[in-house]
Amino acid sequence: MKLLVTNAKQVVRVTANGEKMLRGLEQTQSSLAILTERNGEGISILIDEDGKIAAIDYDSKIQNLIGNIKIKNVIDATGMCIIPGLVDGHTHPVWAGDRVHEFVMKMSGATYMEVHAAGGGIHFTVDKTRDASEEELFLLLSERLRKMMRNGTVLVEAKSGYGLDLETEIKMLKVIEKAKNCLPLSISSTFCGAHAVPKGKTASEATKDIIENQLPEVIRLRNSKAISVDSIDVFCEKGVFEIEESRAILNAGRKTGLRLNFHADELAPIGGAEMGASLGAEAMSHLEEISPAGIELMQKANSFAVLLPTTVIALRLKSPPVRSMINAGVAIALGTDFNPNAHCLSMPMVMYLACSVFGMSPTEALIGATINSAAALGYERTHGSLEIGKNGDFVIIDATRWENIIYQLGGERDVIKSVIIKGDIIYTKTEAEEVQL
Repeated sequence: MKLLVTNAKQVVRVTANGEKMLRGLEQTQSSLAILTERNGEGISILIDEDGKIAAIDYDSKIQNLIGNIKIKNVIDATGMCIIPGLVDGHTHPVWAGDRVHEFVMKMSGATYMEVHAAGGGIHFTVDKTRDASEEELFLLLSERLRKMMRNGTVLVEAKSGYGLDLETEIKMLKVIEKAKNCLPLSISSTFCGAHAVPKGKTASEATKDIIENQLPEVIRLRNSKAISVDSIDVFCEKGVFEIEESRAILNAGRKTGLRLNFHADELAPIGGAEMGASLGAEAMSHLEEISPAGIELMQKANSFAVLLPTTVIALRLKSPPVRSMINAGVAIALGTDFNPNAHCLSMPMVMYLACSVFGMSPTEALIGATINSAAALGYERTHGSLEIGKNGDFVIIDATRWENIIYQLGGERDVIKSVIIKGDIIYTKTEAEEVQL
C-alpha cells in the first residue's frame, strides 16, 4: 500500500454512496457523510499502489484489514480533519503579462467593458500571450498550478482563450497538455477560442474562423493524441458573441464530442442560460444576470451553475441569484476564475466568498468546491469525494473542525497541514513554516 493516514478526528467524505452530484435540498441539507472520532478512536484512510482509496474506517478496523501488509508512508493525523481535494471549476491559467495597472482603473470606477474598449482587458493579455514562447507560458502555468495545489486544489479546469487565433490557441492547449504530463494534479482542458472578438474582425467573422479553422485543428490534434480537450467555451455576451453566434460555436463543438461549458449571462441578460439549456450544456459559468426562466431551464437540463465570487468582487457586479438557483434544484459548483482580471489561486478563499458574498452555507460551499465542481467537468467518478475506488486526493486540515478551511480567511498556509494527490504527499507544512514569536 502507498499511504496510510491514521487517527483523524474528522473525515469529511462529502458523499458515500456514489452520488454524482448534490443539488437543491441535497446540497443544502447534506450531512457530508462525515466520520467523527468516537470514544477516542480516530479514522484511517488507506491508499493502494495505484493511488486509489482502498478503505476508510475507524483505526482498529483498518489495522485489522492491513495485517502484515507493508505500508510505504504513514501520516499521523491526530486531532486533524480530512476533506476531499478541492476542484477548481473555472480558470484561465495560461497567459503572459499581468494587468495590475487596470486595477487602478477599476477602483476608480471603470467597468469591465470600459477597460475593454480602452484597449485593455482580454486584448492586452492576448498581445502578451501571442508574443510569449511555449516554454515561457509553461513556466508561468506551472508556477500557478503549484500554488493552487499548495492551497488544496487537486483538479482544475484550464481554458485557452488568450490567443484568439489558430496558432496561439493551439500553443496554449499544448502548454496545458505539457502541464498534465509534468504535474501531479488533474487538469480538464477547455478550448476557449471564442473568449473575445479579435481586433480587426467582426463577431460573425470570428465565429466562422473558430468553426471552420480553429475547431477542426483542435479536434485533429485531439484525435492524434497530441492534446486532450474535454470542453468548448464561448463568452456569450452582449457586444461579444451573442446568442446565435454562441449557439453556432457550441453546436459545432458538440458535434465533435466536446462538452459544453461556457460563460453565460455575466454582464447583460441576453438569455445565455436559456440557449445553453436548449443545447443540454453540461455547465454554465457566471450567471449574474440569469433570468427566472433561465434558472428553470437549467434545472430541467441538469446543467451545472459554476459560480465565481472573485469576479463579482473584482468587477463590482451584482451577485447571481444563488439561493433561487439552489431552491430550484440547480447544482452549484465553484471556481476561482483565475485570470489576469481576477488573480485568485485559492479555492478556500472562493469558499469563504461564496459564504460571505453569495450567502451559501459552509456545507453548500464545500460541495460546490468538491463533488459538484468535479461533476461539472465530468470527473465525478474519480474526484470530489472520499470513497473507495476514487483517487486518493485529499487535504489534511490542522484543526479539529473541517470548517476552518473556510473560516480562517486567508489562512491556507496555517490551516493546511498536507495535500495528498493519488496517495503521494504533494505538500506538507514544515516546522520552518510555523510563525515564531
